[in-house]
Amino acid sequence: MHIEIQRKAEIPLSKQIYLSIVDHIRSGLLQEGVQLPSVRELSKQLEVSLVTVVKAYTKLEQENFVTSIQGKGTFVKANRKEIVDRQKEVHSYNWQLSVQDYLPRSQFAQFHHAPEKIHLSSSMIDPGLLPNRYLEREIYQMLSENPRILSQYGEIQGDEQLRNAMYEYVKEFEAPTTPENILVTSGSQQGIDLVARTFVGPGDVVVMEAPTYPGAIDVFRGRGATILTVPVDQDGMRVDILQNLCDKYKPKVIYTIPTFHNPTGAVMTFKRRKQILNLAQSIQSIIIEDDPWSEIYFDKKPPASIKSMDQYGHVVYVKGLSKTLAPGCRIGILAASGSIFKRLCAAKANTDLGSPLLTQKSILPFIKSKKMIDHTKKLRTALKIRRDLVLELLSKHAPFEVSWIIPKGGLNVWISLPSWIDTNHLLLEAKKQQLTFLPGSACYPVELENHHLRLSYSYMSEQLLHEGVTTLCSIFHSVISSKKQHDNSPFF
Repeated sequence: MHIEIQRKAEIPLSKQIYLSIVDHIRSGLLQEGVQLPSVRELSKQLEVSLVTVVKAYTKLEQENFVTSIQGKGTFVKANRKEIVDRQKEVHSYNWQLSVQDYLPRSQFAQFHHAPEKIHLSSSMIDPGLLPNRYLEREIYQMLSENPRILSQYGEIQGDEQLRNAMYEYVKEFEAPTTPENILVTSGSQQGIDLVARTFVGPGDVVVMEAPTYPGAIDVFRGRGATILTVPVDQDGMRVDILQNLCDKYKPKVIYTIPTFHNPTGAVMTFKRRKQILNLAQSIQSIIIEDDPWSEIYFDKKPPASIKSMDQYGHVVYVKGLSKTLAPGCRIGILAASGSIFKRLCAAKANTDLGSPLLTQKSILPFIKSKKMIDHTKKLRTALKIRRDLVLELLSKHAPFEVSWIIPKGGLNVWISLPSWIDTNHLLLEAKKQQLTFLPGSACYPVELENHHLRLSYSYMSEQLLHEGVTTLCSIFHSVISSKKQHDNSPFF
């Protein structure tokens, strides 16, 4: 179990240990019944006092994440019989915990393939809304005409024809670049990872929004970065707070999702985009501009990208196609310039020697044709209908104590409950009714806020959305009314 201690951070060491173990548990990296290191072992491993570890373990037990058994140790929360049974296993895998890893967390590991009937936890699009049949025909025709494609490596930078097509495609989002400055990646997640593995090392300061995309948190935490956070309001990242952090810490990387922010749906104003770029230029920082779905707008097109204003190569623009076109192809692009781009190409070579040629060629005809434009228009219409349905159901059935942000694009609704509610606990109840969502705590890099959740309306049919949202609202009512009865009880 890898726990990264940042001794210069303002967060107490005991809380850092507590948060790290919570991340491991929620990511599934520490399973129920697994024994944690002893207080003495962890104290020695992390070079902290026994008191510091005791404080962390005490809080974990108070928050019901672990249980302590006299004379046996501290275990990830499970019933006592399960712990005893695990200890009696003849073929035990517990020795594997002695093998050091460097995974601080992996929030999506437990949500990406959820078996529940109503899957509202991941930002994926209903396969019925994607051009599967067209792509199937293209792949068949391509293999018929060029069967040797399976025995060929693609260019490390990416197929030249696809880079030319993507150059034309991103013009729509006012993200100017050139085919020579485009790197084809295995989804936008790899683009973020390439920047992190190239430019971020232990102790380097990275600024992120809070909340933000969990997959990016996992990447930067895995590099040992010191993560500082800036809250998001209806206009995007708070530039006044960012300014203070930049003055004090001079971050190496600023990661932002300015358009239909994940998870809140906020759209950063053009003014703030310009201000963030100016800040990055003044302190020589890199901006990662993550653009997962700017084409999915419901009212009007969003402001021009930060990349559109970048004259000196501060912005690394990351764009994925997995969400809107073909998740199975795992195609995205990264656009940068200068020596930053050259170093990112080298990192790509070290990582996988280039994305699969087959998948690049598969989507190429679609990207180049009018079909892509038509598909995007239809997708916007279909997703707006689903968004409107969710908003209508929330307005009709949610308790008045529950609030949400109305997204003007993207795939998610960000829902906030009373501060005393932990949505990780709500998720356990939801799963009993074959329903999943993403707890808000997964979206916070440092200080956790547990009373939010992200609901994705893009994957389920309208019928299942209706069932899922009404069920979720029923759970909200049950938890809130139970608290009211408890508070009004004369016995408490």
